[in-house]
Amino acid sequence: METTKPGLTSGSGPATERGERTRRKLLSAAEGEFGEKGFHNASISSITQRAGVAQGTFYLYYRSKEEIFRALVEHMNRTMRRHLSEAIEGASNRAEAERIGLEAFLRFCRDHEDLFRIVMESQFVDPEAHRWYFQTLAGGYAERLRAAQAQGEVRTGDPYTQALALIGIAFFMGQRHRIWDDSPPIEQALETATNLIHRGLCPEPPPQG
Repeated sequence: METTKPGLTSGSGPATERGERTRRKLLSAAEGEFGEKGFHNASISSITQRAGVAQGTFYLYYRSKEEIFRALVEHMNRTMRRHLSEAIEGASNRAEAERIGLEAFLRFCRDHEDLFRIVMESQFVDPEAHRWYFQTLAGGYAERLRAAQAQGEVRTGDPYTQALALIGIAFFMGQRHRIWDDSPPIEQALETATNLIHRGLCPEPPPQG
């Protein structure tokens, strides 16, 4: 279940394969521009130069820098959720899905190094988009945890709170390993985080005898 409206943006543009390619070019260029310079120092002219399109083309798709920033937050949210869903598709249980999902998230961060700056800056540039990003992420996560509770794979409790706690672990691990400088080997960190998640999330085994 998503906890907010399905989407944020009002971008337009040609509804053709070529139009979608241009839109993806603009979003990719915006990711690099906002990630490197921040929202206020970024410019539409630089985005179009990075994308290799005419500046007038930009306005066929987005009305302003604010609108493409919002579209980018939504695009990164949906891309990441799809990446994680595909990664955990073959997991045999929720505990395995958490381990695989955390590794997949860190790989996603490696491939999208500007994710953290863009998402964190969105709380000041566009608070609605920032809230949507995390509420949508937590809403879908909570549904999977609720299903796992019904299967006896996860401790009972508010699944939305569980989802927020797990997102917090992943998000700050991503910052530590992709932005900060004092991180231990990623394998060691994954083992520590996985043990913590399993002990906090998985039910206690029944007493022996």
